[in-house]
Amino acid sequence: MKAILVGLGSAGYGWYKRLRNQGLLAAVVEVDPAMKEKMQDDPYPFYTSLEEALGQVQADFLVNVTSPLMHTTVNHAAFDHGLAVLCEKPISFDYQESQEVVARAARERLPFMIAENYRRMPYIRKVKRLLDEGVIGTLSSMDVQFYRYHHVQRKYTVSILDDIGVHHFDMLRYFSGCEGRTVQAKLYNPVNAWQEEGAIINAYAFLEMENGVTASYQASISARGTETPWSGNWRIEGTEGAIEVVDMEIRVIRSGEVQLIEDYSGVEVTDTLAEFLASLREGREAETSGRDYLKTQALVHYAKLASESGQTQRIQVPTT
Repeated sequence: MKAILVGLGSAGYGWYKRLRNQGLLAAVVEVDPAMKEKMQDDPYPFYTSLEEALGQVQADFLVNVTSPLMHTTVNHAAFDHGLAVLCEKPISFDYQESQEVVARAARERLPFMIAENYRRMPYIRKVKRLLDEGVIGTLSSMDVQFYRYHHVQRKYTVSILDDIGVHHFDMLRYFSGCEGRTVQAKLYNPVNAWQEEGAIINAYAFLEMENGVTASYQASISARGTETPWSGNWRIEGTEGAIEVVDMEIRVIRSGEVQLIEDYSGVEVTDTLAEFLASLREGREAETSGRDYLKTQALVHYAKLASESGQTQRIQVPTT
């Protein structure tokens, strides 16, 4: 299989090396011709026009690593040519637009996956296995804390939930196997934060999920104290114990005894590209398909509404 890579920025270059090293690269599209220098003497075709590339290059799928504001345009262009798409998150910052993109992919039976990578980390897969094995009994609650200082220059305004929190919300769904029912939230900018018009830097949310599972979430991208990992620190409570994930270490607590989990044998770990390729070969829906990711984006969408209204929001889980 061969891919057209669209976007050769910092994230795009990482994808470029991955596709090149696995012999999957057919061509590169980047509107800034100066970016071609990153390719050095590599022989792959380089285009500044997506339409030109789509018209001239034979490919099986497209990898969309453009600015989020361009995601929808690029995704629809790929769909117009019948290509499967692996897209960096988000589908779109606009929830309705995301729904429309997912609906089209489903309607035209075009594979569409979001590169949601946090749930693919080895220790995250291990936590999921422990939960599924009932090591702490029935899951009852989850508490997530995320603190980092993350002031970066982007072509769009950074928002804590759109940029980072969506990963943590995806992990809530992944660990629990449950969809959201209601959410309360407060999104705000603390006094120590930088000033950027439209930026939302801190978040607090409380979610009620299916099966009586609850989740609390505190996050900041202007934190000046000890930083958490990007995946956050977790306390997961069950009816027979708890799992704590602190600085990427897993501890299981039962009957007052603490067990450090170091054996990850038997845990299948693949990255987003490997999962996407496997889903194409096997003719199945990818684990973080656009349809599945939309359910995570719904949590973000209704958390924003809850913050704006000051009222608990009932989450309408998309059925696309």
